[in-house]
Amino acid sequence: MKNLFFTFIAAALGVAAFGQQPTQTVKGRVVDTESQQPVIGANVIITSLNPILGGVTDTEGYFRIPQVPVGRHAIKITSIGYDDAFLQEISVGSGKEVELNLKLTESFRALDEVVVKAQKETGAPLNDMVSVSGRSFTVDQTKRFAAAVNDPARMALSFAGVATNDDGGNQIIIRGNSPKGLLWRMEGVEIPNPNHFAAEGSTGGGISALSANVLGNSDFLTGAFPAEYGNATSGVFDLKLRKGNNEKREYALQAGVLGLDFAAEGPIGAKGGASYLANYRYSTLSILSKIGVQVSGDAVNDFQDGAFKVYLPYDEKAVVSVWGMGGISTTTINNADTKEKFTSNRSIVGVNYLRYLSNKAYMETIVSYAATSQSGDFVDKEDGTAFQQNFINQTLRLSSLLNYKLNARNTIRVGAIINHLDFNLFDQDNEAGSWVKNVDQQGNTQLFQAYAQLKSRLSPDVTMNVGLHAMLLGLNNQHSIEPRVGLKWAVAPRSTVSFGAGLHSKTESISTYFTQIKTSDGKDELINKNLKLMKSAHLVAGYEFRPSASWRILAETYYQHHYHIPIGPANTTTPFLLHNSLMNEISGFVSDSLVSQGTGRSYGLELTIEKSLTAGIYLMSTTSLYQSKYTGRDGVERDSRFNGKFVQNFLAGKEWRVGKNKTNIFAANIKLLAAGGNMSTPVDLEKSREKGRTERDWSKSYSEQLPHYFRGDLRVSYTRNKKRTASTISLDLQNATNRLNAFDKYYDKKTDRIKLITQTGLIPVLNYRLEF
Repeated sequence: MKNLFFTFIAAALGVAAFGQQPTQTVKGRVVDTESQQPVIGANVIITSLNPILGGVTDTEGYFRIPQVPVGRHAIKITSIGYDDAFLQEISVGSGKEVELNLKLTESFRALDEVVVKAQKETGAPLNDMVSVSGRSFTVDQTKRFAAAVNDPARMALSFAGVATNDDGGNQIIIRGNSPKGLLWRMEGVEIPNPNHFAAEGSTGGGISALSANVLGNSDFLTGAFPAEYGNATSGVFDLKLRKGNNEKREYALQAGVLGLDFAAEGPIGAKGGASYLANYRYSTLSILSKIGVQVSGDAVNDFQDGAFKVYLPYDEKAVVSVWGMGGISTTTINNADTKEKFTSNRSIVGVNYLRYLSNKAYMETIVSYAATSQSGDFVDKEDGTAFQQNFINQTLRLSSLLNYKLNARNTIRVGAIINHLDFNLFDQDNEAGSWVKNVDQQGNTQLFQAYAQLKSRLSPDVTMNVGLHAMLLGLNNQHSIEPRVGLKWAVAPRSTVSFGAGLHSKTESISTYFTQIKTSDGKDELINKNLKLMKSAHLVAGYEFRPSASWRILAETYYQHHYHIPIGPANTTTPFLLHNSLMNEISGFVSDSLVSQGTGRSYGLELTIEKSLTAGIYLMSTTSLYQSKYTGRDGVERDSRFNGKFVQNFLAGKEWRVGKNKTNIFAANIKLLAAGGNMSTPVDLEKSREKGRTERDWSKSYSEQLPHYFRGDLRVSYTRNKKRTASTISLDLQNATNRLNAFDKYYDKKTDRIKLITQTGLIPVLNYRLEF
């Protein structure tokens, strides 16, 4: 009683001391990692305050800590019978309450035994089945990292093993692989490419259609994925949408170079925990163009997007979530040389039904619908070259999983996914005065997936994940059985050795399967319908050392063997097909005849040194050394298009508490990037002169490396916290030194010379955000 009395007095004095400055509520829920059941009586302590503040979870696992001073905080979560968990970098502002979804892992042995604990710390993947090559990222990082500009894909460029080939887009190259191998997931189900201005079959675009206002903390994986992830060979973005505040209404307004945003969230009904969250954005550049201010040269770019999530507790044992996102984008060019209009639209809506079957098992069923539409109409006014295309893809998905916690040692997860794919595809081009159709098909097919995985804690410091993923494409009955295994061994309290291996496969874009040619009797023949699933075998080993809760050092080495890669047929004499491979493609539609007989390999070493944002400072250095090779029809192994060979990132940031009560924050963030140039196929000058356009020497495919890439980015921001509002003004200087990095080479027929295409220079992105 005496200790309790003094603790109460200290807490009261702390509240009084902070009473003159803005505060906010930190709340959330603590659940068991495996069963998702609430952890009752868990202590959630804000360790960065003196005196400390904290709360205790109730019978439903919820906690609430009022009057937390604004600023950055560290949190520790403890409970009897569970391993401790730690969080760094928690940003508390006066404009919005902070809601945390926390997980604890059940302790392996009795309390009186001394064991090595594998503590859950900042940066660890949210999906506990991930053993290697995975990490979680926060929405705050997508806002804070220099050059990220609220885009998860651009933010991921700072991580080890990730590169890009175009400043104007957010396609990401993972471990030297084509961006096509990336899987996007949202709320537990595959989604189409969530980026504006995205081409058919691509996984990136010009601008993300995902808003930081609705995203929650998510996972990013770069290899040897667990069994539940299918239809991916290079990486996975496993995105989560946060739920809206179920106690009070909150709003956010944002105005910047990229768009005007409005977000709203709040409770539904008087009680019960239901909530809504919605966001809408419209392009600032489009608004300026409509009032006569043109800032993007000949191109007129227009886009808008929205997202929402409705969270509805059904009863004590079930939750229904309805969510969705959509975006439309158009580029129009009409000048003396060309006339072009390109549109790229997408929409996704899903319903998740989560039911707790017992205190050890839960089942989640997801029904989702997704649609994408890309259309293009291009004419070269000088030589008459033209193309027209229209790709409409729709997918109805049914996904269901069962998770069962057998005991503290073992958890099993099984699931199945049925995809009904509907398509309407058209593409034709005109290069010799007549139109030639490359694809003109409509219909439907199915993609079936199933998986099972077991997480087994073999000892207090050794955890193994084993699983199997199966996939069948109904279009041509191509199938794949893919074993997966992962291992984590806490060899010491701060050291972990990891290992992962597995087989992964991916379909081509539907349009590639339906490429057609005219036969001698005038009929259309489908030349690629029987392509096999591209496959990639991954092997990864890693070592992680955490000298303290805020520091992390991770080294990983990997080898990937790729096979069933589409290449030219055996009888081809076309140089492009003879010396090339689909490993070098960025988007999905290919109009050539292909067979699945190509191979390739990727291997490398990665090092990450990272300090979380504590004491106002964060640091991150990522080094990637890699090789990416392919073998085409001619049997010669060559550098792939994406074989830049090295990437070095350095990020740093500092926050200063300023103002009368030290409640406002001035922040500066910097990113420095050096990388090897991508490989390019030399321009054939004689053929280019003859044709009057750029022609490549495909006998020397990807034999020429572009100059090395260097870039520096800077972000400064100022956040003002008032009693009920928080406002932030920021300036991102992308490519702050205005270095014009090389993109590729082309033939300029006006000067009869081979010239270098450069990437974007300095781009200032000014943004203002208000939360209330």
